[in-house]
Amino acid sequence: MNTPIPPETPPETTFEAHRPRLFGLAYRLLGSRSEAEDVVQDAWLRWHQTDRTAIRDPEAWLVTATTRLGIDRLRAARQERTAYPGPWLPEPLAMDEAPNPERRTELAEQVSLAFLAVLERLGPEERAAFLLKEAFDYDYDQIAELLERTEANCRQMVHRARERLQAGRPRFEVEPEKHRRLLERFMHAARLGDRSAIVGLLDANAQLVSDGGGKARAVIRPLLGADRIARLYWAVARRATYTDWRLGTVNGEPAILGYVDGELSTVTVAVSDGEHILELLSLRNPDKLSGLH
Repeated sequence: MNTPIPPETPPETTFEAHRPRLFGLAYRLLGSRSEAEDVVQDAWLRWHQTDRTAIRDPEAWLVTATTRLGIDRLRAARQERTAYPGPWLPEPLAMDEAPNPERRTELAEQVSLAFLAVLERLGPEERAAFLLKEAFDYDYDQIAELLERTEANCRQMVHRARERLQAGRPRFEVEPEKHRRLLERFMHAARLGDRSAIVGLLDANAQLVSDGGGKARAVIRPLLGADRIARLYWAVARRATYTDWRLGTVNGEPAILGYVDGELSTVTVAVSDGEHILELLSLRNPDKLSGLH
């Protein structure tokens, strides 16, 4: 928990002190920067309109309000995403070409695009319970009170979430620099359209998921297999669309940044076992890239 705030503190100051924590929770719940900002704004409105003299623990109240608003928004978003053109991927939060190691590790463990993408496998309340336990270190009795569930039910939800996440994407302990070098080698091979080199860097059963949002060219369903992915990058290289490819960092994980005429047009991250790339997530929807600088 954060450092307690004196009760005489103005309500605006109290809310602003907790805003980063509230935004972090909403962003992990929704996988969208813009939707998280909306949820935090709604929490502010409720905070401003409530009788704060009856609130003993402002942080607990604000986290509860944000979580419940986030769950409601996530339920609506899941319906909206069924009509999304092609695969839906999370919206990046931050781009930093040279974060310090501590910051990079913190981000990669909690808000990497690969992590947020696999969270989509969870239901709204299951996702909230998992995040409150794993990312925010809440006790089960606190989660139970917040979600208005029994403690046993919350334990079951978190356990089930862990199993589903592990089944959806086995976790490998990969040295960050080893993973970064692997992605860099892939970037150079893709830039040249070197099919044999690309195949050699990919797992035979690798998949590519691309999110264009109907506004940029992208594969409309996951592309499976190293050979098929290599043919795609070979075709992209022949068109010479990208004037500049760079290796940077997005949400704490290494990313290939593709630019056209100086404008960011693609962010690609990877999941690997340290030897081969298992999955590529390529974000091309310009609406999701507009907030990155």
